[in-house]
Amino acid sequence: MGEAKNKARETVEEEPLSPCSRLFNSPDFNCAIIVTMGSRVKGDTPAIIHGLEHTLVNHPRFSSILEMNNGKKGKPRWVRTKVKVEEHVIVPDIDPDIENPDQYLEDYISKLTTIPMDLSKPLWEMHLLGLKTSNAESFAILKIHHSLGDGMSLMSLLLACTRKTSDPEALPTVAVQKKRFGPNCNSGFFNKIWWLFVGLWFIIRLLFNTFVDILMFALTIFFLRDTETPLLAKPGSELNPKRFIHRIISFDDVKLVKNAMKMTVNDVLLGVTQAGLSRYLSRRYDQEATPKSKESMRKIRLRSAIMINLRPNTGIEMGNLFGYILLPFSVGLEADPLEYVRQAKATIDRKKTLLKPYSPWHSLN
Repeated sequence: MGEAKNKARETVEEEPLSPCSRLFNSPDFNCAIIVTMGSRVKGDTPAIIHGLEHTLVNHPRFSSILEMNNGKKGKPRWVRTKVKVEEHVIVPDIDPDIENPDQYLEDYISKLTTIPMDLSKPLWEMHLLGLKTSNAESFAILKIHHSLGDGMSLMSLLLACTRKTSDPEALPTVAVQKKRFGPNCNSGFFNKIWWLFVGLWFIIRLLFNTFVDILMFALTIFFLRDTETPLLAKPGSELNPKRFIHRIISFDDVKLVKNAMKMTVNDVLLGVTQAGLSRYLSRRYDQEATPKSKESMRKIRLRSAIMINLRPNTGIEMGNLFGYILLPFSVGLEADPLEYVRQAKATIDRKKTLLKPYSPWHSLN
């Protein structure tokens, strides 16, 4: 009986690491997520600690330590432990008369990327900075090891830790847009024929785009390397200090472009990213917007990976469950800034019509 209880307790309090969590903990790929949140009111440290004690630490991932070797065939495992929230909340002393608060914030976060996380306690910490800038009265910096979860799971958990201003006892709600696919069952004969042709055309596009994408992926592995630019990371640079430059853009402006061009927010943001990278490279190479320079810029091969949430629902599911798309950036100097957004939408639309537009990393919990 006692042995059965011990086994039951072990099942509850210990859980093996998933392959993806092991990857994020490997020495050459030790990866953490850093989140910066600004507040227009001064932070109340005791209230924040009290809130964390009743929300965040209730989740097993935030109240478990990582044991790399626990005698069970040497497999790393999550082990539940008692959390002292005060040890995870860090409040540094900051000179109130600091000259450049924005620079201080960037330096602080950059230094934070060089400090390894303490494996003797749960792999998360919060830094509270009483730093006043033009946009905020204080800042909270969350550093969470990537083995705990991906961005979508952490955002859903953050929402679960908040309440509505209209109802302090109610959780926030997220609107979900329901989409309808296919023809109406009560539609006429010719309408059904039309949908049949549309379906056949979609299948042809899907197979063709999938073949081209697989071919380009294979060529990338063996031949097509990204162009040598200041944006291309050198071997070993993944372990160097990182610098996060924060800029504030108007979400109303993003939605204005989205609605006017009948796109998504992601299309607009990707277009803005392409425009920024193009202008950065043109400045580095000291080029002007001439036909010759535009042609040379278009020869630059620059690609990135876009992560995709693979969860079928929007509930709180910690862990890593995402796929990725290998996305080529369109680099060039355009006279019309909206051309970057059109190119981004065209690229994303083509990636959506693939038989398998992502490579899944199944590592939930």
